[in-house]
Amino acid sequence: MTHSGNFQLHSRAMNKNLTYLLCFLLCACDVWNNPYPAQDSGKSILYTAFTERPKHLDPAQAYSENEYEFISNIYAPPLQYHYLKRPYQLVEQAAASMPSVTYLDEHHHVLSATATKIAYSVYEIHIKPGMRYQPHPAFARDVNGLPLYLHLTTSDLRDIHAPGDFLHTGTRVVTALDYVNQIKRLADPRLHLPIYGVMSEYIVGLKDYAGTLQQVLKKHPDEYLDLNRYPLLGVELINDTTYRITLQGKYPQFAYWLAMPFFAPMPEEALRFYAQPGMQARNLTLDWWPVGSGPFYLSENDPNTRMVLSRNPNFNSEYYPSEGSNSDKQAGLLADAGHSLPLIDQVVFTLEKETIPYWNKFLQGYYDASGISSDSFDQAVQVNVGGETRVSDEMKQQGITLSTSVATSTMYTGFNWLDPVVGGSSLRATKLRQAIAIAVDYEEFVSIFANGRGIAAQSPIPPGIFGHHEGSAGINPIVYDWIDGQRTRKSLAQAKRLIAEAGYPDGVDVKTHQPLVINLDTTATGVGNKSRLDWMRKQFDKINIQLVVRSTDYNRFQDKIRRGDTQMFYYGWNADYPDPENFLFLLHSAQAKVAHGGENAANYSNPEYDQLFEKMKNMENSPERQIIIDRMVEILHYDSPWLWGYHPKNYVLQHNWLHNVQPNVMASNKLKYWRVDASLRDSLRLDWNHPVFWPLWIGGVALVLVFAGLRRALKRREDMK
Repeated sequence: MTHSGNFQLHSRAMNKNLTYLLCFLLCACDVWNNPYPAQDSGKSILYTAFTERPKHLDPAQAYSENEYEFISNIYAPPLQYHYLKRPYQLVEQAAASMPSVTYLDEHHHVLSATATKIAYSVYEIHIKPGMRYQPHPAFARDVNGLPLYLHLTTSDLRDIHAPGDFLHTGTRVVTALDYVNQIKRLADPRLHLPIYGVMSEYIVGLKDYAGTLQQVLKKHPDEYLDLNRYPLLGVELINDTTYRITLQGKYPQFAYWLAMPFFAPMPEEALRFYAQPGMQARNLTLDWWPVGSGPFYLSENDPNTRMVLSRNPNFNSEYYPSEGSNSDKQAGLLADAGHSLPLIDQVVFTLEKETIPYWNKFLQGYYDASGISSDSFDQAVQVNVGGETRVSDEMKQQGITLSTSVATSTMYTGFNWLDPVVGGSSLRATKLRQAIAIAVDYEEFVSIFANGRGIAAQSPIPPGIFGHHEGSAGINPIVYDWIDGQRTRKSLAQAKRLIAEAGYPDGVDVKTHQPLVINLDTTATGVGNKSRLDWMRKQFDKINIQLVVRSTDYNRFQDKIRRGDTQMFYYGWNADYPDPENFLFLLHSAQAKVAHGGENAANYSNPEYDQLFEKMKNMENSPERQIIIDRMVEILHYDSPWLWGYHPKNYVLQHNWLHNVQPNVMASNKLKYWRVDASLRDSLRLDWNHPVFWPLWIGGVALVLVFAGLRRALKRREDMK
């Protein structure tokens, strides 16, 4: 072949490669903005994000919010919270009806619910017939009806990384025995069991049952632990759809626990399947691959990038609620009443560790809903002088709407009741605490540091919980007056008068003639917390008290709380269930942190309060219970063991193609109610994310010039040969 022929071959090859490259770049520009496969367009898929990988997906061990985001949509405990009704109300989920409760004396004679000496409470639960589990290889059977994957070897698992890698799956009907199995697992000593301590005090025989399992495992550590071989005294199987749970005494709050995945069904087949050798080494466990009967199942689990919930094809036991308020109806939240759940086919969770990429993808339409970080708040939300919030004009133009709800949480600053200066029931200490309560302006704190996302607390009980009052009946009269139909904070002059009456005129101790100095312990050590701590110092400066902030790490802080080695401290509480008892117990002396290791970190003690708490805690919600709660709150207002702080407010933005979003801070299983208009989403995504061609054209021209230069250089080299 001639030199000229070689040049022509090289030239044609370069031209061909250049053409391929330009075509690829121009074709790719249509899709490279979209992080999802093109074949998913038009599908009923919810796109959202998670910021932290869940540690546990086993319903006996999971207890954190990021874990419940998944398992509450996979498992179906007997009860759940009504999606729309407020205050929060328990309704049936897997239960066919609300549990019946029978009260017994120590001789097992039936008593009325108002009896004073109730020894036992018996909960009888009937589950819906015909509910079925998700498809899973644990239920697969061979032609003889025997388990297909019960005797696997290490070599059998060589190419298995997920339940979906097995060729065959199966299902079966959920039975009452499955619910009994799960309750027994709450005593399994091999597991991290966050509610064993509480349940062992109530479920009859659970503590002894844990001891039995401990002995069995000690004698036979390598054998499968068959819970069916060991009866639990307080849990009785009646038939395939009925079981009973017997509790010590009266504990009405137990019904709230029945809405948590701790009490969801657990099939024996799943336990045996995952107990096989080699399974744990491949992350084939309940903690990684749950087995449930809820509306979704976990079809993809890569917690470092993405997790996917898919519709359980065997789920057909629930329908969208038909009851709600007039405002719910006006907001379109009853448009899907009676429709079979879930209303979406899949939920794709993508890991987003940084808030800015999360926010930008939401604005592009690649996430259907989003929270609001402090950095994005001003762009997203406008707050008027009355404190009302609405989306900004920019968000409104995109069809983005805002949903808000007050969390069943309270963030407070406690006084250590054991401290000789700020603690105790003396008139001097009481007036000092009251003065500080007036001076520390939590409305200002919420406005500055939480972007208005919270409401100043008047007591431990947040809105939405029985016992909470709105309006004039709900204010803390030690700190506020009710003037012209609104709450008004008392003046600093009133606070200074109380300081003087406490023996500290102008902040100086009349006994020692020394300035009053108070210590605040906190774990807030980062740079971002300096402004908050400076703000708190200024609040105390207003009444001439010197505040010394003692910042420390979390472990040392907890040691100080346990020893009572504090004067004031930051703390918070998230409700386990929406009952006033779950907040008021935080100030019950039997829960004192130093004396009893409980949750009363302030070590507060008031005999009248304790007496009323014991009377109130096991009552049903009623006018009589409200009267008792009102008196308890009145005592707390006067004693002021906390600066009541604030109740956080949750803000969620959603695009107009996402329907039925109703904030429900107690229900983690809300995804089944949401509905997506996929065609509208696809249209708007395309409109908002037009491909930008000019960089490609510039790049293409640059490539042409480069190839032209190479061609000339190659031609010169060929001509020289």
